[in-house]
Amino acid sequence: MSRLRGNPLLFWLSLLVAVLLGLVPMPGLAAALKPYWLGLVLVYWLLEEPQRAGLGLAFALGLVADLVFGTLFGEQALRLVMLAFIVQRFRPRLRFFPLWQQAVAVAALMLNDRVISAAVRLFSGEGMPPVEFWLSPLAALLLWPWLFLLLDFQRMRGREREG
Repeated sequence: MSRLRGNPLLFWLSLLVAVLLGLVPMPGLAAALKPYWLGLVLVYWLLEEPQRAGLGLAFALGLVADLVFGTLFGEQALRLVMLAFIVQRFRPRLRFFPLWQQAVAVAALMLNDRVISAAVRLFSGEGMPPVEFWLSPLAALLLWPWLFLLLDFQRMRGREREG
């Protein structure tokens, strides 16, 4: 059995910070622009350490996020599992895209996440979400390169300490 590389503390801490960032209340339009932090961090780990992150983790994180965020139980789990499945399916391509192209792909993934979220809300009788609901993938597009570089820097720093 191969040894998991990297720092497990960074892995779990980054996911915890993503959940906490999702809880931060934001006013007005800023709330609409708030990215799906948990989805973005999960995408990073699915791309960089697929042996550590997968569909099972996505499902478990989704259930925890449903409890923490107070959403319909299973909604976040469905969203994260769909996200993880798509990333795993296209990982060989996504991983070697230039960072700007990766950002566009991640924004498309976040748009897909919004479609799933809107469908769940429609089926639960909430009605169509407002136009601002669809702005979050734009924030993901702008934040992805910075988030990727930050997590990658921390992950590489951890590897240097181990080696």
